Amino acid sequence: MSAEMRRSSTALVPIKNIERELICPICKELFTHPLILPCQHSVCHKCVRELLMLNHEDSFDAGSECSLPGSPRARVPSPSMERLDRLVRSGSISSPGWRRGSVTPRVTTIPCPGCQHDIDLGERGISMLFRNFTLENIVERYRQAARAAIAIVCNICKPPLQQEATKSCMDCKASYCNECFKLHHPWGTPKAQHEYVGPTTNFRPKVLMCPEHEMEKVNMYCEVCRRPVCHLCKLGGSHANHKVTSMGSAYKILKEKLAKSIHYLISKEDQVRTQITDLDLLINQTEENGQLAERHANEHFERLFETLQERKSEMLRSIEQSRSRRLGQLKVQVEEYQGMLENSGLVGYAQEVLKETDQSCFVQTAKQLHIRIQKATESLRTFHPASDPCFDEFVLDTSREETLLKEMCFGGVPDPPLIDLSNSRVYNEASICWRLSDDHLPTDHHVLEYRRLGGPSQSPSQEDGEDSGVWRATDRVYGPNTVVSDLDPDSLYSFRVRSCRNSMFSPHSPEVTFHTPPAPAYGFLFSDKCGFSMERLILNKRRDTVESVASMAFLLAAERVQTGSYIGIDYIIGDMGISQGRHYWAFKVEPYSYMVKFGVASDSKLLEWFHNPRDTSSPRYDHDSGHDSGSEDACYELSQPFTLLTLGMGKLFIPKTSSSSSVSTASATSGDPGNRVLPMPQRLGVCLDYDACRVYFYDADTMRCLYERQVDCSGTMYPAFGLMGSGKVQLEEFVTAKRLTF
Repeated sequence: MSAEMRRSSTALVPIKNIERELICPICKELFTHPLILPCQHSVCHKCVRELLMLNHEDSFDAGSECSLPGSPRARVPSPSMERLDRLVRSGSISSPGWRRGSVTPRVTTIPCPGCQHDIDLGERGISMLFRNFTLENIVERYRQAARAAIAIVCNICKPPLQQEATKSCMDCKASYCNECFKLHHPWGTPKAQHEYVGPTTNFRPKVLMCPEHEMEKVNMYCEVCRRPVCHLCKLGGSHANHKVTSMGSAYKILKEKLAKSIHYLISKEDQVRTQITDLDLLINQTEENGQLAERHANEHFERLFETLQERKSEMLRSIEQSRSRRLGQLKVQVEEYQGMLENSGLVGYAQEVLKETDQSCFVQTAKQLHIRIQKATESLRTFHPASDPCFDEFVLDTSREETLLKEMCFGGVPDPPLIDLSNSRVYNEASICWRLSDDHLPTDHHVLEYRRLGGPSQSPSQEDGEDSGVWRATDRVYGPNTVVSDLDPDSLYSFRVRSCRNSMFSPHSPEVTFHTPPAPAYGFLFSDKCGFSMERLILNKRRDTVESVASMAFLLAAERVQTGSYIGIDYIIGDMGISQGRHYWAFKVEPYSYMVKFGVASDSKLLEWFHNPRDTSSPRYDHDSGHDSGSEDACYELSQPFTLLTLGMGKLFIPKTSSSSSVSTASATSGDPGNRVLPMPQRLGVCLDYDACRVYFYDADTMRCLYERQVDCSGTMYPAFGLMGSGKVQLEEFVTAKRLTF
């Protein structure tokens, strides 16, 4: 470490300024006996218990809780956390991960409050978690800095003569004044050798013990699980197949990385302050723009309310006018009909006219009266109301407007989505996934567009003008992914996607390019029958993942070998065979795998191979050892049922072949071993051309052919894999989709 870095690392931040790092994400208080979850986030012991117990009261957890600063209960916790953990492990107290006496185990999966990943604690529950002693010490120092005026009293002195403590014994887990410390740690006794520190209420064990093997110290660091382990965990425990390193090496590497990171942050302090200023400006702009957008939205809604109110008044006024007019007409008609009644109205008037004796006067009056009587008589014969009481023409249908209001949203152009390269896969069909921005507004649908850029062996003049370079669009997609079918093999395709909201389309996403495999995807699962070793290979229920683990039989066999080396390779094949055509499949090998072989196998030689296994520990069967002659290598290759490529320890090894083998890779015939070692790709592919009797090995991400050679296809060919030591192979979903039933 440089002098500048040492100076920067010694520029300590005041302890009072780091409170935000010492707050539990669940209880929002200072950590109390924090535990480290497998995702490396820390949570209070009592908070994890509360999540696991699901409101179940457990009295023994009271000793885990520690009082806050200034509380009168601030004292050494009793019983100690170590004793509680021992009780849980020994069975004296049931672990919160399992309720004794119940038929089924309790739920032991909790979401991490830091990253929201599900954490499965298993049946051991809290006992599988490490205490974060480093964080505990920092919290304790923070507490002491925050309550500097409150002294820690001696645990031996009796009230009211308790003295202020001057030392704390890490072995006795108690604090003492000078007199009591001398009394309980006299010279010449074993207690005089105890470790003592300044006054504290936080006592931690001297040695970190393994939570799975209580009597073992942790002395290694698992790079896969990122946690300390003991030697028993590595030999036969859950970390047997994981890559581990010594604790000293892990300590040195992690400390150097942390120091470099701290130095980098300190050296970028001016840049951080500038970015904080920019963020403050963005906060102000966000606040102002948010208020402006809210004000504009309120104005639009107010105008809508005013328009609705005006329209409401007009329509109600129309209804009222029609109602008044109809009522007036009906009332006039009622009055006319009432006049037809005897001794009232028209009838009574006519009767009085009939009493007139003067002929000229009668004729003068009766003519008009007779016309009125005839109209009344006619109305009786054909009765029609003067107006219709039905108001059907005033029925209001607002369903269309209600739908528009429900679908009303902001009219801005939506943000373009981004194609997710990590989850998209392309074979003869393409499964394209995309994601939207975190603060995106709801969209109506998406449209995926794609075009063929041509195959690598084609020149632009050879490409089909109708097919190449022309964008084609899928139907509307209402989710974050879709499948495109009927893609040409061994071709380059470009994809882009855009979103639509309120008939407004977003800009296109950046184009991404995928290379289709040279043949359609071949569907199969791992076979659990032919040559499958249940002792050393673990096959999951879906039969799309196989893992190699050390077994007791392997250890016993190795124990009997005193000289030389003991090598064992376990083979597994696919459950579907190939007897014609071209087929392609892809898979992933975990980076920690020690050695994995992959390729094809012939059924004509498989039965003989499994019934008469070779002694693979003999150098005679290692055609790369240089022990045998070229003729023996050729004989060996002919006797093999497998045509495989080897990878392991993060490397891919191109095999050294004899001159009789037909290969197209220059590195395969090179004498320099360095030319035959390549970095291991993240995804690997195999293509078998049965009719041409040729097999190809690919980097499945770039579709670059790594190696190809002739293969004997006299029988049915099967996808084949071989594993030695720790290793894991997982078939891709496109390969297993045709065989799995969901």
